[in-house]
Amino acid sequence: MMKKLDRLVLGSYLGPFFVTLPVITFIFLVQTILKYIDELVGKDIGFLTFLELIFYFSLNLIPVSLPLAILLGSLIAFGNMGEHNELTAIKSSGISLVRIFRPVFILVVFLTVFIFWFNDNIVPRVNVKAYSLLYDLRHKKPALDIKEGTFYNGLPGYNIKVAQKFPDGKTLKGLIIYNHTENRGNIQVTVADSGKMYTILNDKYLAIELYNGYDYTEQIDNTSNTLHPRKFIRTNYRKSRIVFDLNSFALKKTEEDLFKGNRIMRNMKELSKDIDSLGNVLDSMKTTVQNGTSSLYFYSKPMEKHVAKSSNAVYPDTFKIATILKGVDLKTRVNIINLAANHARTLKAFISGQKERFAWLSRERKVFQIGFQQKFTSVIICMLFFIIGAPLGAIIKKGGLGIPMIICIVFFIIYYIISMSTEKWVKENEDSAVIFPIWLPLIVLLPFGLFFLRQARNDSKVFDTDIYNIYWGRFKQFIKRNKK
Repeated sequence: MMKKLDRLVLGSYLGPFFVTLPVITFIFLVQTILKYIDELVGKDIGFLTFLELIFYFSLNLIPVSLPLAILLGSLIAFGNMGEHNELTAIKSSGISLVRIFRPVFILVVFLTVFIFWFNDNIVPRVNVKAYSLLYDLRHKKPALDIKEGTFYNGLPGYNIKVAQKFPDGKTLKGLIIYNHTENRGNIQVTVADSGKMYTILNDKYLAIELYNGYDYTEQIDNTSNTLHPRKFIRTNYRKSRIVFDLNSFALKKTEEDLFKGNRIMRNMKELSKDIDSLGNVLDSMKTTVQNGTSSLYFYSKPMEKHVAKSSNAVYPDTFKIATILKGVDLKTRVNIINLAANHARTLKAFISGQKERFAWLSRERKVFQIGFQQKFTSVIICMLFFIIGAPLGAIIKKGGLGIPMIICIVFFIIYYIISMSTEKWVKENEDSAVIFPIWLPLIVLLPFGLFFLRQARNDSKVFDTDIYNIYWGRFKQFIKRNKK
């Protein structure tokens, strides 16, 4: 009996879960790609390269989409069972609601363990590959696109203008080509009546065949005695060809090690080491500031010697600037004041610089601490969303994507707003704690899950519109009686 029940509940849950997981991942993937689409369009990115980028980002988004898939799948599955009175029939046989939830909860625990491992081992490596590839694509030169009537300077050292470009994309009319490879200005110009362009050697080079044109070249005439010895050469041709290197348009791979310092590309072990290292650096900075500032407080003995040497006066060991200023001449007094002012300015600059660096390092340490804590919160939220979704689905007794999707969006927005707000607050406040604010979204959502679980066990009618219609009718009757 229990095994049949477990199979029934799991079968009701797995269908919605495996349908909603790719859908939610796709929605987040589209949102991610749209952020960078303007920088990727027009760069002749190959299909396989773009597919590789999508694959990396899809893996990266699984820890984000899995909790929502668990929540939405729970709402749909148990909403369907409630809508078809399956939950009522099971509970009438003496089986508690918590027992009905148990097989799915065990599945969610396994998913939680998996996503913890996945988030700590796979996601950092995928992030390195995804963002290094994205960096290369964003810095890739746009594809070769010579347009009519405008100068094109995408080819290094050349400016090309075409009067007319035929629909085949190869035949050209009215060409002007400026050769700036010698960095001496417009001293080499090629003009052609028509031409044809095509690539050669596996698209590594661009060849442009020119027909019926002239080459204009300006050279320095060393044999001339004039002030500006210049010699202009014009060469007529019926057919010519210029070959351009397209190596600058190729996708250049950046070393992946350069991206591994970011917190989203570090696992828990690496994050822990980074936190300890930054803590040691901050402690050493405190010592450095103390030693550095104390060394600048040398107004006493050096100044005493300076004044004594200047005025042949002898002062006691307990040095007082006010006493010295009274007992010296004006010139020595000015020197003392200037010396003190210079020391004060040096001290201010030293402390300001150290303060800025200390604040930056403290913020970086908090960033890594946040990343470390989020490894845990991204796991716990899976179980918390199940605790919210399963009893809530049993209460609303509505399947499909309508009401469950709305409820899912509402709880995700609550979680997202609190998460982003607390993370920003932790980064901006130097003295703020890290652990409690990062766990605050879970603390806020936990009472909702416990409340819904309690209401579901008591067969609450919280979301039953008929109940509210009854209360509304009673309220209107109460108003009528009071009027009479």
